[in-house]
Amino acid sequence: MKKRLLLLEDGSVYEGLGFGADEYKVGELIFNTSMSGYQEILSDLAYCGQIVLMTYPLIGNYGINRDDFESLDPAVFGFVVKEYCTTPSNFRCDMDLDAFLKLKHIPGICHIDTRAITRKLRTQGTMRAVMADGDADVEALLKQLRAQSPLHDQVQRVASQKPFPIPARGHKVVLMDFGVKHGIIRELTKRSCDLVVVPYDTKADAIMALHPDGVVISSGPGDPKDMQKAICVLRELMGKVAMLGIGLGHELIALACGADTYKLHYGHHGSGPVKDMRSGKILLAEHNHDYAVVKESLVSSGLKITHSAPNDDLVEGFMHERYPVMGVQFYPEASPGPEDANGIFDTLIELMEQEGK
Repeated sequence: MKKRLLLLEDGSVYEGLGFGADEYKVGELIFNTSMSGYQEILSDLAYCGQIVLMTYPLIGNYGINRDDFESLDPAVFGFVVKEYCTTPSNFRCDMDLDAFLKLKHIPGICHIDTRAITRKLRTQGTMRAVMADGDADVEALLKQLRAQSPLHDQVQRVASQKPFPIPARGHKVVLMDFGVKHGIIRELTKRSCDLVVVPYDTKADAIMALHPDGVVISSGPGDPKDMQKAICVLRELMGKVAMLGIGLGHELIALACGADTYKLHYGHHGSGPVKDMRSGKILLAEHNHDYAVVKESLVSSGLKITHSAPNDDLVEGFMHERYPVMGVQFYPEASPGPEDANGIFDTLIELMEQEGK
């Protein structure tokens, strides 16, 4: 492994060793606190345009396998770890992390002080970063890094461009793809849902022409306010069909109902507690979001909070008071983490059955 640099827009330069690809892009540097599931994290399309730093010190110890992908074409711009394991050991391992990153054109850096960088991001907030070869012109790269505009087309980069079916004999569900995880599809097909996956920019009348029992708005990357046309579509669908929004989909439903969203200081990426406001129970759920719903803006939206984050009181879930519409900020399909956290997909099935009656 050769020397590689990680440059942050505040002028910080960290030296480590490179692995993976040698193709560098300016991305938003964020940290993830998960202790496992790096393959699912790397292949989660909601990380499009971001450089992911893992706070857990050892990454790569069980390699990469064919079964745990959340997408087939990852969209992360870089991977930062304290220690990269070069000799993975797992009966499902098909390749090591270095080979996978090279295959997918993703640069990695290891033997770097991830603890110091995490503390900086928690204090100063998310910032742009870029990797570089060890002999690169640091000053020129910093100037380029600071001049580059933030991305606003992440969903367009990762979402499906054409609709496709996943047939079954259960409830008819239209899945709007904003960068969908395979885990969402898995949980719906496990319940025998007859799926049609459609692009994020599909119009309301085209969705209703498929005669769905329910519509699921997937997770995905970027600022929900960039998706104004999709917000209008969701507003048109409101009250006509049962709806579930996950991650970005949760934020889009909130905006469609007149609520507001904002960007978090450093985002929520990894496992964290969620409180079910109806039962009082605490569940451990997986998160990946840089934006959140403004709690005070829900007052006149018709949305009632069902889940919140005990650590910082963020809105983690809601249900509409009049329509069969719900949203969750966390990942109910997990990957990694508990599958169908708090029975969210089962609740969607119940909403569809109630509407059918």
